[in-house]
Amino acid sequence: MLNLLRKIGGKQQLPEHLLVIKAELKYYVPETALEEHLSIEDQQRLQRIRLKTRELNVNNVTRTKAYLDFYRRHSEIHWAFLGHMVSRNGGWNMTDLKGEFLSRLMNEQSQQDFFSFLERGNWLIFQDAYPQFLLYEESLFQGRNLFYLLPYVHVSTFMEVIWSYFWEVGDSTLLAIALIINEQSYLENRIVQNPLYKKKVFQTFEFVLQDLLSFNQILFPYNADGEGSKKASLTGLTLHRFGSLHERIMLGKDLYRLLFREADLLEKVYRWAIRHPHTGSRKDYWPAIFNDVHEGIPGLAFTRRLKSCRLKTGAPRLYSPRLEYAWGNVAHSAAEPQDWFKHWDIITYLVEEEGPINGKIVGEYCETLENLELAAIAKKAIFT
Repeated sequence: MLNLLRKIGGKQQLPEHLLVIKAELKYYVPETALEEHLSIEDQQRLQRIRLKTRELNVNNVTRTKAYLDFYRRHSEIHWAFLGHMVSRNGGWNMTDLKGEFLSRLMNEQSQQDFFSFLERGNWLIFQDAYPQFLLYEESLFQGRNLFYLLPYVHVSTFMEVIWSYFWEVGDSTLLAIALIINEQSYLENRIVQNPLYKKKVFQTFEFVLQDLLSFNQILFPYNADGEGSKKASLTGLTLHRFGSLHERIMLGKDLYRLLFREADLLEKVYRWAIRHPHTGSRKDYWPAIFNDVHEGIPGLAFTRRLKSCRLKTGAPRLYSPRLEYAWGNVAHSAAEPQDWFKHWDIITYLVEEEGPINGKIVGEYCETLENLELAAIAKKAIFT
């Protein structure tokens, strides 16, 4: 953490703009007024925000689309597009559980447990982030800061201070990094430290297997040679330690830099996203390798089909179903209302990173697919 700070006069010192935020966080006392004490207009705003969030928080596809739609209206909210692209990856991970390889490596109960873990996390982030976006939109419409309403939708004190700062300064990068910190911290106790998921997911052989095979890549597809190309190019990064809050925040910051540092790449990824609605199937980006219809012949021996991300001549494509055919919608219990924010020192993560970032992911991703294929073949050989 110390390397995120700069030295001034031999001591570690935050940049000046973060000292302002530090002071706000250090001395801020959130109001504890009841919602019924708000004006009728504010109560109605909150009702509309909750209703709209529930309408869109149905499944991974509806959430992912909602993020992109919001970014198209408000491109200054960078996290909305980052959230859209990361949520696409979440959907691909969900359908992988019913796809070509993991359906052979995991039993049905394990598939259900892993889906519940992925779905709960995806649902939690949306029900925390999207009300913030809607309140920002309402603030723009009213021409005034309405972020004092954030506690009434159980958004952290941290974000109330950050949104008010953004309202005054308009620093899109700082807001994006703050939202990364917020959402990962929000998940920490509700998902990562949750005893249920620790037992059913993190401590299972299948989770260890996925980590060993590096099946944690976050992929950003784009068309490098124009819109006519069917096979998208890929950039991205890999998360190796999901259980580490620090690693998740740093990965989020790196993904943000990768996506937003170069305007040309951002535009290409954005154009790809607009032209390829999210379905949950990996066919969305590589239709020559994946199909959302099962092409395999029942009873046919499972053999190697892949080499360097190309199918062998005559080999059927890998099955990658659409989300709607892989999983049904889930009725979630209410989110735990506690505020994750405890100490101002979390803002040291707001310091922007410097230096190059390598988004070359294709070789690693192709190796992952081949390793998963080999693992599926090995398990089939051992248990049949």
